[in-house]
Amino acid sequence: MTWKTLDDMDLAGKIVLIRVDINVPVKDGIVTDTTRIDRIVPTVKDVQAAGGKPVLIAHFGRPKGKVVPEMSLRIVIPALESAFGQAVKFAPDNFETAVKGLQPGEILLLENIRFFPEETENDADFAASIAKLGDIYVNDAFSCAHRAHASTEAIARALPSAAGRLMAAELSALESALGNPERPVVAVVGGAKVSTKLDLLGNLIEKVDHLVIGGGMANTFLVAQGKEIGTSLAERDMADTAREILAKAKTTGCAIHLPVDIVVAGEFAAGAANETLPVDECPADRMILDAGPKTVAALKEVFAGCKTLIWNGPLGAFEIEPFNRGTFDAALAAAALTAAGKLKTVAGGGDTVSALNQSGAAKDFTYISTAGGAFLEWMEGKELPGVAALG
Repeated sequence: MTWKTLDDMDLAGKIVLIRVDINVPVKDGIVTDTTRIDRIVPTVKDVQAAGGKPVLIAHFGRPKGKVVPEMSLRIVIPALESAFGQAVKFAPDNFETAVKGLQPGEILLLENIRFFPEETENDADFAASIAKLGDIYVNDAFSCAHRAHASTEAIARALPSAAGRLMAAELSALESALGNPERPVVAVVGGAKVSTKLDLLGNLIEKVDHLVIGGGMANTFLVAQGKEIGTSLAERDMADTAREILAKAKTTGCAIHLPVDIVVAGEFAAGAANETLPVDECPADRMILDAGPKTVAALKEVFAGCKTLIWNGPLGAFEIEPFNRGTFDAALAAAALTAAGKLKTVAGGGDTVSALNQSGAAKDFTYISTAGGAFLEWMEGKELPGVAALG
């Protein structure tokens, strides 16, 4: 993977178009989570420090090529100004005039780029019209890199381009975790459905030494092995596919780890009466909601024997107590190994990030991606258009 960074570009006196992801949650007109905004600050500040004029290009929501007033990026201006510690100019229209009026030290935000239908169509002429606004293009939105849109792909071919600080950090972390990792490598993959992660599993069993399967996905594999799982969530029609994955893993030398004990309950509810049983003793009227302590203990041993861990998806129904214990205990074990300098840990995906934050493990993980779909497609081994365009 090769890409230029800000350090490779002469930014002095240049208009720098920066694609950012500030598609943040908003409630009652207030941004409720500024994580994505906070993460773009280093790029914007470094552009300013190098004498460049930052012009931010972003989307908000899914307006589907139409002007939707409640999806105007104007709503994030106060949060941006708080993060940057200065005023942020806004261009609701007449982008060219706004950019020409930009003074050294100022920051400009353009209106929601997805108000234009040409954006999601990756229209080359539209990209060229946006490119004319600036001198250099910087992509700092890895979370949008799996989309071949005008502001992520076509524009990068129309201007000298580079990765922003966040993009570069993300790419470096991912490359070190799966591209050229320290071995042994273990991947934890959880979630509800095998069917949505077939590409992921197929790619990982060829690249990692250990594959831990948790959540509802694990139930499907248990069915494939002939085990009874009661009323548990599972894709029983995917049993043949699960068996194919298990067989392929043997040929690639990837050890697959499934639960050896389970936490079961009669209902999916916080505080529901539950018990821990061997994996092959699930009652017909119970559902599996978490991995048991013996399973977690086994995973801790696997983690301790590895150098790199990639994590996407929980081991159980972490959203409700007490079925968060398996995920939290395993995550904290990985975090402790990371803090001790024994394990490199890279994680991503909405549920994963939430679980790591709730457990307190997040602060010690090597890198946590907030990219969602882009992170998953990277794990699947797919080329990301927004990254490829920077090469």
